[in-house]
Amino acid sequence: MKVSVGVSNRHVHLKQEDLYILFGNDFELESIKSLNQPGQFMSSSKVTIKTKKSEFNDVRVVGPTRDYTQVEISKSDAIKLGLNPPVRTAGDLIGSEAITIIGPKGKVDLNYGCIIADRHIHITPKQMEMYGLSGKDKVNVLVNGEKGGIIFDVDLKVAEASYFELHLDTDDANAHLIKNGDIVEILDGDNNV
Repeated sequence: MKVSVGVSNRHVHLKQEDLYILFGNDFELESIKSLNQPGQFMSSSKVTIKTKKSEFNDVRVVGPTRDYTQVEISKSDAIKLGLNPPVRTAGDLIGSEAITIIGPKGKVDLNYGCIIADRHIHITPKQMEMYGLSGKDKVNVLVNGEKGGIIFDVDLKVAEASYFELHLDTDDANAHLIKNGDIVEILDGDNNV
């Protein structure tokens, strides 16, 4: 079955307390663009992420606020920052890399919270059944084109409020010359059409 791709650049998710430290008390994130996943949006707010070795400015904050603060970067970003973050699913942060987030009003020194996001497909329980994926937690994905290949071990993130989409970071996307909205094929399941 076919699935569209969403390519994710480095970005930050903030818990409410850290949002206030970085941007000031009672600050609210302003949406400038809705993302495909229901309720998620690109905000107008940006921060700097910093280590002893280097930094990135103008890193987008994705809203709404969450129960945790998380910095998602690619391996290429990690090399520049002098980090070796683990590949993790969102919210699985214990033992991940330390990093500093700097906003216009303050800074947050995270003891952990910087990860490389796992490759994953957002999918509803109904779609899992419809596509013959029930009981699976990972699939393989075929990419066609000039730098095609198979992306192995893509996690399935099952939730009722999901937009059916494969999320890749910029390194994975660039390796296969994939851009936002491109279509790839899930190789596992009953309906490979």
